[in-house]
Amino acid sequence: MAFAPSGPEASFFEVLDQHRASLLATLRRGGGEPAHEGTRLASSSEVLASIENIIQDVITSLARNEAPAFTIDNRSSWENIKFEDSVGLHMISHCTTRKIKSDSPKSVKNFALILKILSTIYKLVQSNTYATKRDIYYTDSQLFGNQTVVDNIINDISCMLKVPRRSLHILSTSKGLIAGNLRYIEEDGTKVNCTCATAVPVSSNIQGIRNLITDAKFLLIVEKDATFQRLLDDNFCNKISPCIMVTGKGVPDLNTRLLVKKLWDTFHIPVFSLVDADPHGIEIMCIYKYGSMAMSFEAHNLTVPAIRWLGLLPSDIKRLNIPKSTLIPMTKRDQMKLDSILKRPYVTCQPFWRKEMEIMGDSKMKAEIQALTFLSSDYLSRVYLPNKLKFGGWI
Repeated sequence: MAFAPSGPEASFFEVLDQHRASLLATLRRGGGEPAHEGTRLASSSEVLASIENIIQDVITSLARNEAPAFTIDNRSSWENIKFEDSVGLHMISHCTTRKIKSDSPKSVKNFALILKILSTIYKLVQSNTYATKRDIYYTDSQLFGNQTVVDNIINDISCMLKVPRRSLHILSTSKGLIAGNLRYIEEDGTKVNCTCATAVPVSSNIQGIRNLITDAKFLLIVEKDATFQRLLDDNFCNKISPCIMVTGKGVPDLNTRLLVKKLWDTFHIPVFSLVDADPHGIEIMCIYKYGSMAMSFEAHNLTVPAIRWLGLLPSDIKRLNIPKSTLIPMTKRDQMKLDSILKRPYVTCQPFWRKEMEIMGDSKMKAEIQALTFLSSDYLSRVYLPNKLKFGGWI
């Protein structure tokens, strides 16, 4: 069942439709979606067998009077990461590893924690039940110390077993929101309609959602919750309908990234990012588009290289005569972040991005999206975004 047509006339979307045709042509030339390597969805029996093999290795080492150790791919080294324009940042097949030894004072606790969480995962998969990362942390919060320890170990286990985290029956609480021209059904049968005036929380089980229906012409990723809520208040989704809006409320969580990837894989509609004109905003956009070093082992399931930078562009600041009083001086940390991004492998295939970042670096100023309110309180939703979308103002 389709949605009732609303919003601007068909001619408004002419450039968007051309952009989509170009994206589809690129996909066809590449033989469709890139082949999934590395992590893949694994059956329960495969996950259980993999854990049993790891425990068997531990027992064998003990029987030989040797100290057991876990061998894990090194996720924190650029040497182990390759860039491909069609995938983003992903781990090379033969990368350097690190050992978590049971007889080393530095790693013995980590070894024990990995064993403990492996045991928890085994029980979850065996009983076909699920737990959140938070649930696991609270099984023994004193032992784990903090949530980050649990998160890192779960990622290490996922990398070690070569399966995505959702195959481990571990969910993470979503912080993202979605609104606009979209309906779908949750795994438990709940029908979700995102066309309501208030946003819908991103599901904690993206793999389980099905029967996705949309007439959307594009998907807009909004960096910050405040901007997302302002666009909702301005009724942007209805004025520029049909469209979908998503926010990860800053650095996106795994579920928000999985949702954006699922929407791209399902509908192949143009995806745009709306971020602050600062290094932090650019970093967030790069995570959606090309992935992160920490999750590079699961890049094929998370990245959407088709994403385009819609705004706020550093060149827009001068073009729109935004006064200097509304801008923010870049800090030393901002400059370091910008320099780091400029050195990354994907910037070489994005000359227009490089130019925008150089404009920012030369001006030594950054701007939040809210700087547009100097022009008028609803300038973002009434003028800026409609013009960008109608005339192809993305890079």
